[in-house]
Amino acid sequence: MADVVEIDEAAKVNKRVALLIAVLALCLALSDLGGGNADNDAVEYNVQSANLWAFYQAKTIRRTSTLLAAEEMETRLAEASPAARAVMETRIAEWRKNAERYETEPETGEGRRELMAKALEATKQRDTQKARGDAFDVATALLQVSIVLASAAIITGALMLAFLGGVLGAIAAALMAATFLLPTFVIQFF
Repeated sequence: MADVVEIDEAAKVNKRVALLIAVLALCLALSDLGGGNADNDAVEYNVQSANLWAFYQAKTIRRTSTLLAAEEMETRLAEASPAARAVMETRIAEWRKNAERYETEPETGEGRRELMAKALEATKQRDTQKARGDAFDVATALLQVSIVLASAAIITGALMLAFLGGVLGAIAAALMAATFLLPTFVIQFF
């Protein structure tokens, strides 16, 4: 009769551990999904950042070329006839106006200053998403270890392994939840 009670008790413990494993596996799936999404977002922000910096560089080259053309024409002003001088001064003024527009263009958001701000923001977002992905990777690894420990508890009957797996799983779940809900706090550590 004692053997039957022991078997029933062992079966109940194994069911609880199996339930723990199921919960850990669910958390693992969510962590893996969150990490994959964060990694995809990081790639998107990286592309956006690269495009914005390329546009910024193109504007810088245009602005520099325009200013150089204006400066060269200014050096030739003294040698020009009065009629040519008037045309040259008009052209210089247009080039300087364009150079200023290349520097800042708030109405379109495509001046160098605006592009730099957008590129810096995209870079910041990329770094945030990369850190989130790293946090999810740590949570995923902890969850995998906790599942292995809980599984080993069923095979060996050592409940301490299930307890340790549950503790690691709880830490991983807390990290995962914090990464979802408080990413700016969590990324400080990654």
